[in-house]
Amino acid sequence: MIRPSTPRRPSRLGTPIAASAALVVAFGTVLAGPTALGARPMPPTVRSDSLSPAATVHEAVRATTATLTASVPGAEDGLAELLASLAGEGGLFGHSGKLRARFVAPTRALTIPAVARVFGDSAARVPGVYTPRVEAEQPLALVTLVPFAEKKRGRIGSYRMGSWPFERGTASGGTYGRFDGFIRVTPQNQNTYVSEHFRLRDFLTKDQRAVWPKYLVLREPLLDKLELVIEELDRSGTPVRHVSVMSGFRTPQYNDQGVGAGGRAQNSRHQYGDAADVFVDNDRNGRLDDLNRDGRVDTRDVGVMVAAVERIERRYPDLVGGAGVYRATSAHGPFVHVDVRGSRARW
Repeated sequence: MIRPSTPRRPSRLGTPIAASAALVVAFGTVLAGPTALGARPMPPTVRSDSLSPAATVHEAVRATTATLTASVPGAEDGLAELLASLAGEGGLFGHSGKLRARFVAPTRALTIPAVARVFGDSAARVPGVYTPRVEAEQPLALVTLVPFAEKKRGRIGSYRMGSWPFERGTASGGTYGRFDGFIRVTPQNQNTYVSEHFRLRDFLTKDQRAVWPKYLVLREPLLDKLELVIEELDRSGTPVRHVSVMSGFRTPQYNDQGVGAGGRAQNSRHQYGDAADVFVDNDRNGRLDDLNRDGRVDTRDVGVMVAAVERIERRYPDLVGGAGVYRATSAHGPFVHVDVRGSRARW
């Protein structure tokens, strides 16, 4: 049985490696790696150029599943569909190739026998972070979520969250509707790398510091977009060694404390796990760096980050969302808001 644990920091790789290295971590098995999963070309027996995009993904998943399940009787049942659903539009590791975790709804995990057979019984029954049994260059953790229904009277256990806009009737449907559930974050798993540069703890609501476990809403497309922005900045001559997350997920009760003129939006995307306020902080002094090298730090440096966001959204339309420029105050320096709401927004 695989038990939840804190993984080691993964290797810092600029591009995806073979899916064999990817899934050896996720499932503890050596696999052959297909292009459709963001890896090296498929085995010679598979002619990807003769398949539609959907069929290519299916064939890629089928090939890796066959190798994975060879020594696990009955494990293939439902696993191909699970891998395909985890892969998403950008592949198993995202467009960036730098995702290090995939999040699975509890109802989905329970209905797929292969989850228990490959990961152990607890992976399907107990929400948590499940890490590999063997070493690999590019780890991928499986995170099973706590069902949304576990929230009672605005909290789970001692952790206060409040009510979401769709529960209050102020916003509902689409990206403002109900989501699958929460990541349970503990002192033991908070340092789990969910992408090359970011850990679970980076996105926690900044309150209730003494309360554990904490609960987090986080979406993989946000992580993918942030990684792509870092890569784009590097490519355009702005080296990035560290990005600080000033604000990631906000529980509704925390978000409500700042709602008002010039403050937070009542229906803020931060409550849905697909938004983050970030800044490049290579010297780790808690403030945005002088990105345009003009000798000062101001919104023009934020503009360098927004320009990178623009280029990423043109290249990957499925990651389109908001980008907002925020000036310095007495409490913080300039920063950029980035989200993946599904429609373009600028402010």
